[in-house]
Formats: sequence, structure tokens, C-alpha cells
Amino acid sequence: MAEASVRTKGLCKRFGEIVAVDGLDLRVEAGEIFGLVGSDGAGKTTTLRLLTGLMAPDSGEIMVAGVDVRAYPEDARRRLGYLPQTFALHGDLSIAENIRYFADLFCQDLGEVAERRDELLDATGLAEFTERRAQDLSGGMKQKAALICALIHRPTVLLLDEPTRGVDPVSRRDLWQIVYELPAEGVTVIVATPDADEAERCSRIGVIAGGAIVDAGTPEELVARHTARLIEVATEPTRQARRLVHDMPGVRAVSALGGHLRVSLEDDGPSADEISSALADEGLRVEGVREVEPRLEDALLALEVERDAA
Repeated sequence: MAEASVRTKGLCKRFGEIVAVDGLDLRVEAGEIFGLVGSDGAGKTTTLRLLTGLMAPDSGEIMVAGVDVRAYPEDARRRLGYLPQTFALHGDLSIAENIRYFADLFCQDLGEVAERRDELLDATGLAEFTERRAQDLSGGMKQKAALICALIHRPTVLLLDEPTRGVDPVSRRDLWQIVYELPAEGVTVIVATPDADEAERCSRIGVIAGGAIVDAGTPEELVARHTARLIEVATEPTRQARRLVHDMPGVRAVSALGGHLRVSLEDDGPSADEISSALADEGLRVEGVREVEPRLEDALLALEVERDAA
């Protein structure tokens, strides 16, 4: 089997009594866009910081681009690009100055990376804003500028920590367009996100909870493993309806979205008509019931319910 681009084995990190990463085993193949998916506090950010070598683990192995991160953290960082959650640029410097700073940081002569800089500026739509100070940029422009700085030295592995949080839809689209093109350039991407919609953009995902990977596969594989039938119900009041449906036999999980419930069912769970009748019998208004195709969001919810029940 070929060497993975990123691999951890038994990775652990504690902060006092808090176990942030708990025996995490991870394998990401070269050229993948891998989603590390989990809720806040699941261990995503700590895992990325451990991969960069910016934080030392308590135990376990970390290999990135063929380098042992614990033994040779500086060598590993030269092969990495990292976009953290928090603002990564120097606010009093312009976009052009930030790019120059990060090129220097990775010992890259700006003349040698000028073509790469221009490609990234064009791809992000920032070419006409290079003299604007970073602190004066919008949220989306800051993230795109930070992404340029993370890619300027042509890393082998790119780590993105919730890259589109608080970003406008146009900037989000632009960021993902750049990410989609990176595997063709030989770059492996790991995206940490709590967002199922964003995770669906990844070629493969690992669901992290309690600092460990609880399941991994393509989005389609996770949907197939953790969902069966799914019924969408338009009803009011939603909170009361959710409690009622949740307690019906054969119901795996129920989530609410606006005035709709998404009801994940066992194979022998109730039919759409049975759910509608049960709600109507309690005096709840039912405006529509239909069977729909499950999505990754439904699979993640069902996985969480399965884990809680274990």
C-alpha cells in the first residue's frame, strides 16, 4: 500500500482533565479533499494544530508528506499550508506585503513565486486590491488573502480550519473553486468543518467526536450506512411535533428545519400516512408529508444518535 499523505496513529492530547484528542487514527491519501467533520469541541482544531507541529501531542504518531512531525516539525511545516480559524494575516500590512512576508517565512524568493502569486490573485479576484491593508478587508477577502499566503510556497498538504465560517456566499464559492483545483497540482487538502453542506464537497470524510474518528468514508457511503427511509413533514407547532414523532417506534432521529421535520426511520418504521395521522390526532396542523432522499446531514445526526445510545 502506498504511503498516505497524512497519517496518525494513537494520537492523544490532553489539557488538564480535558481529553481533546483521544487515540485518533487517521489516514488521508495523496490528492484527497478530506473533510474532518464534527461539532464544536469535537477535537478538529486541536487535531490540525497537532498535524502542523505547532502543538506537541502527549502520545501517538504523526506523519505528514512522509515526514515524522514529532521528530522533524520544521521539515513537516515546510510541506504544509495552514489556514486557521482566526485571522492569520498581519492587519497593518497590505495584501502584497503579507504575501511577501509569508514567502520570506518559507524561504521563497518573491521573484521565484511571482507567477504563483499572480495566479492566486486572479483566482481569488484580489488582483486589484493588493495595496489594501489586511485589516480593512471584508471577511471573505481576508480569507481569500490568507489562502494565498498559505499556498504561496506550494505546500504538499493544505490544512483548512472552518475556512468559510462567516464568509459571504460569493467568497465561499471562490474559495472552494480554488480548493477543487488543488489535487490536480498534487496537493492533499484537509478541511475541518461542522457543516454537512461543506462536508459534502469533500471526496471523503472522517466524523470526529470526543477526539476520535467514529466513522469514515465517502459522503455517499456514510448516508448509506446510517440512513434508511426519510420523511419530511411540514407541521406546526414544530417543537411539540418533534417530541411526538421522536417517541414513535421505528424512528431513528428527528431534526427540525424551519417549519419542517426530517424524520429518519428504520426499515420497519411508520409510513408517511401514519406519521401524519399521529400528529393530526394530537391536534397539530400538518401541511404536507413526503418521503425524500436522505442527505449527509441526516446521516451525521443518525450517527450521533447511535453513538449516544451505545
